[in-house]
Amino acid sequence: MVGFLLFPQFAMLSFSSVIEPLRIANRMSGKSLYCWHLMSLDDRALEASNGLPFMPTLAMEDWQELDALILVAGLGTNLIADERLFHWLRKVGRSRRLLGSTSTGSFLLAKAGLLDRKHCTIHWENQASLQEEYPEIIVSNELFEIDQGIMTCSGGTAGLDMMLSLIERQHGSELAKQIAEQCIHPNIRSAHEKQRMSHEARLGVHNSTLIAAIKIMESHIEDPLSCESIAMLVDVSHRQMQRLFKQHFGITPANYYLNFRLEHGDRLLRYTSMPIIDIATATGFSSTSHFSKCYRKFFGISPKERRKT
Repeated sequence: MVGFLLFPQFAMLSFSSVIEPLRIANRMSGKSLYCWHLMSLDDRALEASNGLPFMPTLAMEDWQELDALILVAGLGTNLIADERLFHWLRKVGRSRRLLGSTSTGSFLLAKAGLLDRKHCTIHWENQASLQEEYPEIIVSNELFEIDQGIMTCSGGTAGLDMMLSLIERQHGSELAKQIAEQCIHPNIRSAHEKQRMSHEARLGVHNSTLIAAIKIMESHIEDPLSCESIAMLVDVSHRQMQRLFKQHFGITPANYYLNFRLEHGDRLLRYTSMPIIDIATATGFSSTSHFSKCYRKFFGISPKERRKT
């Protein structure tokens, strides 16, 4: 029996990706290998992020009927601060049932203290936020992680691959392949495959020097390098690097770098409870006032206003 604990505004794609493989497993095997229940906080109806309503089929107090529990989260999960929920999750964790999450559900497992010193993953957009707020957790870029009875998934269609891996362990590779075929999913991805497209595909850029410079910028957010230093590291002149960024992005390398750091700061504001002064430091700004000034210029609102939205 698998329980899916749904949170308000949960991502439908993430939910479908983890529940549908179980249904198809039953159909392809001709057996009731899996059954499931939907659950919600306070046992109330809720809506997915696309507005579709869902009703729970099992009360949270009846969790002992379950063999596994998967948290299905989405927008706003980082704002949940319900100590009753975290106490309940710790109780489930102590029972040694299989415990998991998809998308931003990793935040909730982290807040409950269930991911300390464990490997976990989360949607790429939230990875840095989770790592900044919970440095004791080993946050990876994997599609999914299974560590000491806790499985975490990056979200989206990666849930399908995580469940196929679980089904393969429990019922063999042949059934997992049959399910993948039914899902028009010809390549079952391993946990180690990347969450994101390559820089070349994502940015529409095929200049190796430019890609190398961008990767250096992305790896030096808290301790930004000068554009002159980056140019030296990729073995071009500063002037040549200026031309490359202008040609492909219409802005200078310095502006590209600044915008990237501000976008990272924006994710920390939206997905963590970190103080703004700590976010300023994590994005390489010398002061909160400097960060706030640059942030307002780029996004049109202040960091404090962003926190209220």
